[in-house]
Amino acid sequence: MKTLFIESRSNLDVNELISKVEFNGRLGLVTTIQHLHILPSVKRKLKNAVIAGQVLGCDVSNAIKIAKKVDAFLFIGSGNFHPVQIAMKTEKRVIMLDPFTGNISEVSDEDIESRKRKIRAGYAHFLNANRIGILVSSKPGQNMMKAAENLKKQLLKQNKKPFIFVFDTLDFSQLENFPDIECWVNTACLRMAIEDYDKFPKSVVNLSDLPEA
Repeated sequence: MKTLFIESRSNLDVNELISKVEFNGRLGLVTTIQHLHILPSVKRKLKNAVIAGQVLGCDVSNAIKIAKKVDAFLFIGSGNFHPVQIAMKTEKRVIMLDPFTGNISEVSDEDIESRKRKIRAGYAHFLNANRIGILVSSKPGQNMMKAAENLKKQLLKQNKKPFIFVFDTLDFSQLENFPDIECWVNTACLRMAIEDYDKFPKSVVNLSDLPEA
């Protein structure tokens, strides 16, 4: 099936908000796809700013590439999923500018520690689980079947019982039909194991957070 990707740009004016950003140092500019087009104008307004570019929840490599060149990052977008990921991977301060609400805040130590706790909890349950469900998305760009099959082989060698579950859009309530699964491993969008953590009937961990995966 052919897929047509249509870029949708936000028309929100952030000029007034940018003028309220107070930081004495070099800022790395990061955002999501709908605000990507405004980064050049933001750079002109902020002295010593460096454009990193687009970030995704599962891919903050653009921020990592320039981490040594900046003192902190300015994330333009909504929510804290992306900026917390940037803070964890770069160990830099991250200022969050939300064009929709007009709020300017910063990723806190508690934001980072809260996410780390979820990762540690998921990993601990994974280590102690015997029957493990491996979630695989059929969506282009998220399909990690090969990685899921490799994990299944590793788990079988450890005498565990892994099962692969394939879905398009995950219905969390359907997971309750498999009460014998002791832990879930998510190979799709990282946000599911973070922002939707409490929707899982059992503990969940992202594949990328398994050291041996």
